[in-house]
Amino acid sequence: MNTTPQVAVIILNWNGSQLLRQYLPSVIANTDPSVGHVIVADNGSTDDSRQVLDIDFKDRVETMYFDKNLGFAGGYNLAIKRVAGLYKYVVLLNSDVETPAGWLNPLAEYMNKHPETGACQPKLLSYNNKTMFEYAGASGGFIDRNGYPYCRGRLFHVCEQDNGQYDDVISIFWATGAALMVRTDLYLEVGGLDEKFFAHMEEIDLCWRILLSEHNIKVIPSSHVYHLGGGSLPASNPRKTYLNFRNNLLLLHKNLPDTTRRKKLMRRRLLDTVAWTKFILTFDWKNAAAVWHAHRDFAKMRRDYTTHPDIDLLDTRSDTRVNILTAFYLRRRRHFSSL
Repeated sequence: MNTTPQVAVIILNWNGSQLLRQYLPSVIANTDPSVGHVIVADNGSTDDSRQVLDIDFKDRVETMYFDKNLGFAGGYNLAIKRVAGLYKYVVLLNSDVETPAGWLNPLAEYMNKHPETGACQPKLLSYNNKTMFEYAGASGGFIDRNGYPYCRGRLFHVCEQDNGQYDDVISIFWATGAALMVRTDLYLEVGGLDEKFFAHMEEIDLCWRILLSEHNIKVIPSSHVYHLGGGSLPASNPRKTYLNFRNNLLLLHKNLPDTTRRKKLMRRRLLDTVAWTKFILTFDWKNAAAVWHAHRDFAKMRRDYTTHPDIDLLDTRSDTRVNILTAFYLRRRRHFSSL
């Protein structure tokens, strides 16, 4: 019987020694070694992460050490290139994720049975309240017709309680970067994570390219993990506002065809102007400036993206017809099932 694992479970660490101490033991203990091999890629940490890995986790995980911080996208791209040819699948697993026993098996089993599936995710629950969905991916990600992402179990800032209401396997638009399984060769074929994004929405961009490659993406709720979340930047941080606004524009510019891109970007920029006006009226000058800088930098960065697809997934997929702004703010729809 072949017990060589098919999956590389890669945890990217940067100055997260405390997270390694808290969460890595669960990943090691609860990952079936015949299915997955746990690897920690250290992204140029300057804290005591290396000592923790070399002493506390010696011979328990494989390690990679990078000379400098390559960012989330750059770190994963290099790590995955290093394991290419060795593992059929990779899982991008955040360092603040706790895994229960057997969490990886349903994901690998589904991917093995469904070669048309390019990527998948488990159900993502909150580490701090394990009956609640977690913001970063809940039970699968979607995108509305204006390019706003939302989840099955999370609309904007409102997360639902998990009562088993979203426990079916379905096709989704994007899978969470907190626990993303993807075919290794496909990851490399579509170009991996876009390093220009730096942070936020890079997994949505990757998933959009996977869909354009004529693979589907699934959520497998029979697997679940617990995500701490919110460890990088709080929601109100102007840096997070900047990245979300800029990267959302880049996401649309990159992945929409010439026939519809300009019209949809114009509509999106008008909606962003409304958001900017709200920040101004509430005297939130820092976030207003972040929106302005996001649009300014997008205008420069879009010149780097000159190749566009022929298909508009926002027009061809039925799950993108939702107008999440209208549903959430005007119709007061707070749950995914009410959309």
